[in-house]
Amino acid sequence: MRKGRSDGALSPGCATRRTTRASCHSEQWIHTVKQERSTSLFEFWPTWLMYLPVALQWLLLSVRYRSLTLPLIANPDIPLAGMVGGSKDLLMSQAGGACREALLPWVLHTVNSAPVAQQAQALLKDTHEAGIALPFVCKPDMGCRGAGVKLVRNEAQLQQVLQAYPAGAGLVCQKLASFEPEVGIFYVRQPGEDGYIASLTIKHTPCVIGDGRSTLRELVARDPRAGKLLHLYESRNRAEWDHVIPDQKVHKLLFSASHCRGAVFEDARSLITRDLTRAINRIMADLPNFHYGRLDVKFRDIPSLQAGQDLQIVEINGASSESIHIWDRNARLGDAIATLLWQYRTLFRIGAYHRKQGKRTPGLSALISHWLLERRLTRFYPETD
Repeated sequence: MRKGRSDGALSPGCATRRTTRASCHSEQWIHTVKQERSTSLFEFWPTWLMYLPVALQWLLLSVRYRSLTLPLIANPDIPLAGMVGGSKDLLMSQAGGACREALLPWVLHTVNSAPVAQQAQALLKDTHEAGIALPFVCKPDMGCRGAGVKLVRNEAQLQQVLQAYPAGAGLVCQKLASFEPEVGIFYVRQPGEDGYIASLTIKHTPCVIGDGRSTLRELVARDPRAGKLLHLYESRNRAEWDHVIPDQKVHKLLFSASHCRGAVFEDARSLITRDLTRAINRIMADLPNFHYGRLDVKFRDIPSLQAGQDLQIVEINGASSESIHIWDRNARLGDAIATLLWQYRTLFRIGAYHRKQGKRTPGLSALISHWLLERRLTRFYPETD
């Protein structure tokens, strides 16, 4: 693994380093791995290409199970099991007990025709009553892959976010986590069994460290990984793009730890422990009828993560979730495809169980209408931070 450099450039995977002169973080939570390449062969392939084998398998399983939409009842208390067009608020509102305590507090606001200044003031009152202070995170109630996630620091920025949304759209305002590190925990609970963690992935927000001579554009361009992804970082850093970054100043290239926005994912399945599994099972026991999905979780450090302590849940994702360790830069294509195929076989099996219990599968029209609604709303969302 490359040591930290003093020339200012630093890989977007800089958070994988332990403390060095050029480290982007001073916390001792880092999971060190040998990084053999800047990106994987398939990491930024078009989604349709990666999911082509999944689509073929879906058709075969539909014949076997005599249903094209069986996966859409895998989480029976969530519309379409959370496959598409799902409400974050609706899902999280079902949580009680330990799950509710682990979730970072949030407030849902439905955008209306009132002046944005008036809506912003009302929303700030609601967030204050919920114990949420500025800065906080704003994100669409209906959206995926980090679309529209904004870090709001003041009322003016909140008004800008509200201005972007059409009337009737939902906006979730959530408390900012106490910790910087984040993991994606892919969780499966077969009906009648204890759940288990199928995947654990550390999400790194990329950054560079200034040298007092180079502009942000130059620092990013000469990095082995970030230099290939300039289009992901330039628009989010437009104000500083051509400015010289002071010596040793850390500059984060994005806020939202979403892979398609430029975050770096690291396979951390080796960190899964019995204590962590027990803690997640205890939390998820208080989310009735949730069997399949991913938890995005903030944590203090690696020891507390493995002990299942100090976990703060940012979001719970349903049936469209991925085991995101497949986007590790060292992942192999065959392993990634095998993981995706396993995921959808699992969805069909869980759906088949719920069908036997009397749950009816939705029609294709419901899937299409939810997808079209989500796609239409996404066009309005502001650029992700």
